[in-house]
Amino acid sequence: MPSQPPFIAPVKFDDPDAALAQVQRIYRASVEHLRQALQRFVAGTDEGRHVRACYPFVRLRTDTVARADSRLAYGFVAGPGNYETTLTRPELFADYYREQFRLLLRNHRVPLEVGTSTQPIPVHFSLAESDHLEGSLGPERRLLMRDLFDLPDLAAMDDGIANGTHEPAPGEPLPLALFTAARVDYSLQRLRHYSGTAPEHFQNFVLFTNYQFYVDEFIRLGQALMADPAAPYEAFVEPGNVVTPRGGSRSGTPPARLPQMPAYHLVRPGASGITMINIGVGPANAKTVTDHVAVLRPHCWLMLGHCAGLSGSQQLGDYVLAHAYMREDHVLDEELPPWVPLPALAEVQLALEQAVADVTQLAGYELKRILRTGTVASTDNRNWELLPEPGPARRFSQSRAVALDMESATIAANGFRFRVPYGTLLCVSDKPLHGEIKLPGMADTFYRERVDQHLRIGLRAAELLRHERPGALHSRKLRSFAEVAFQ
Repeated sequence: MPSQPPFIAPVKFDDPDAALAQVQRIYRASVEHLRQALQRFVAGTDEGRHVRACYPFVRLRTDTVARADSRLAYGFVAGPGNYETTLTRPELFADYYREQFRLLLRNHRVPLEVGTSTQPIPVHFSLAESDHLEGSLGPERRLLMRDLFDLPDLAAMDDGIANGTHEPAPGEPLPLALFTAARVDYSLQRLRHYSGTAPEHFQNFVLFTNYQFYVDEFIRLGQALMADPAAPYEAFVEPGNVVTPRGGSRSGTPPARLPQMPAYHLVRPGASGITMINIGVGPANAKTVTDHVAVLRPHCWLMLGHCAGLSGSQQLGDYVLAHAYMREDHVLDEELPPWVPLPALAEVQLALEQAVADVTQLAGYELKRILRTGTVASTDNRNWELLPEPGPARRFSQSRAVALDMESATIAANGFRFRVPYGTLLCVSDKPLHGEIKLPGMADTFYRERVDQHLRIGLRAAELLRHERPGALHSRKLRSFAEVAFQ
């Protein structure tokens, strides 16, 4: 028999705080059991038998289609049945879990059941932020871990629920959430690796960019805000979990080298601040980072970056607000077929347009002179211009695309796939179809003049979206007709 913590049978709750407290108790006991066993294993004092601890779960049973009237797109199950999901990191997701529990209790007026699941917690996911085993175990002991502990099982963390391909086995509960606990834990580990910051620092409004220039300006602005006692943000966090509190001194040690996709965070209470991530160039990075940020259930993510202008009437420095996407990035074709339309989200579109007007102080015809709404094409071929004629230019023209990049459609598609509100505002940095290519001197001048303004537009858009009701942002456009209950 494996060594396990005491099993906690399901208990019914009609109070969201009490249900959350039970989730926390089960999770703490499970993780502590694994950590103590791992410490004994590293010290060589283990008992030599398998060690296991399981995630907590929450379950809702209903036998009716009736529910409370709600204008929200989430917070209720699709119909009669037994619905269940495993849960992890309740200290990180406390506010989120509490709200989901509250809505389920209000909408269905049946108790929630919380107990210990049968899904093992992989031992790697029980480690604290400061735990490191690489230098403590030799090759033989590391190999022995496979016999004594549960390791990550990819079969338990696929994206079938989000992709709409999950089919429960006979008698298996229907899903309550897009992600199982193991899938969430996997992404939290990847986020730490790729971004260089702990998941606790991520905020609910996320800006993605494909140029370091934007990050440099974000850092400068973040540091300036921390010197302002009246700033609306309470801390600025950089890779390596380097924290500068408002009005305080910097703590933490920067990493020897930046991670692959470094993240920076302007922190507000309730994670209502802004995170910026430099995803670099290409759709593969865009998919990778959004695959993992999605488990944090942000309220919105926006793409700010440079693009090729495809229309002869555009000027360098003009802005493009995407209202449609032409997907030639190919990285999501298996999960989200290209025939799936990506709707523009009214609240996000209006916020981005208003942000451009607020920052540039332009309106009416003058605003339209620098801001164009249209289709953005995303390609996986950075040197598309070198393809033989007619190449993709004919398709771009047929699609009415006005801008081309390598990331925006991927980020929008993963937003649609994971039910995360999305938007795109790009800045024209060259026009290769019209002979205007980037030259070093011209590019430097352009970057100096435009990056600050473009970033401030993105920050202003996030501020506007912060004042939207979450229920308005998390639109029904993003939900299927047989949707999970969790936002």
